[in-house]
Amino acid sequence: MIPERIDSWMFHHPGLEWTRLQAEATGIPQVTAKVSGVKEEELGPMKEALCRLIKTYRIEGVVTGAIASEYQKSRVERICDSLGLRSLAPLWEMNPEHLLAEQIEMGFEFIMTACMAMGLDSTWLGRAIDKKAMNELKSISRKYGISLVFEGGEAETYVVNAPIFDRQIRIAQARPMWKGDSGYLDILSAVLAEKSI
Repeated sequence: MIPERIDSWMFHHPGLEWTRLQAEATGIPQVTAKVSGVKEEELGPMKEALCRLIKTYRIEGVVTGAIASEYQKSRVERICDSLGLRSLAPLWEMNPEHLLAEQIEMGFEFIMTACMAMGLDSTWLGRAIDKKAMNELKSISRKYGISLVFEGGEAETYVVNAPIFDRQIRIAQARPMWKGDSGYLDILSAVLAEKSI
């Protein structure tokens, strides 16, 4: 889903235009919808998009990455129930530290694309989340109480490589946009490339 504004309650927003590369890398068609970013009102376009997917692809369910956000999980479940779809949240209530460590161990490569919490400064923008970064995040989490998987909206990430990708994403050009105590990574260009061995 692609929000028109940056204050969406339900959807990820930094670098959304580059999610098409993730779709290409997985071979899964991408369907987008514009949302207002207004709490509750942003659910209508999601429901309409799911209706189209039921007709076009005969989907039977929706899988989300919800970990701890009851707000997001309950709304997706409500829409799915109204459309006769299954709602699956395989990461729900997983231990954040174990989940992050598992993702890194499995070969997921992701970078920080937005920082909106105490302890996360502009040096995190564009930084890969690896074991070293995870250890630093654990210290920041203990000091400031942020979620290690940013489930409270503390930060956003962008996956550049994953086990299910047939190619990886290379960020060719990006610039950090920082104002006050928060900011985001403005990805200017990115391409799909062969995976490194």
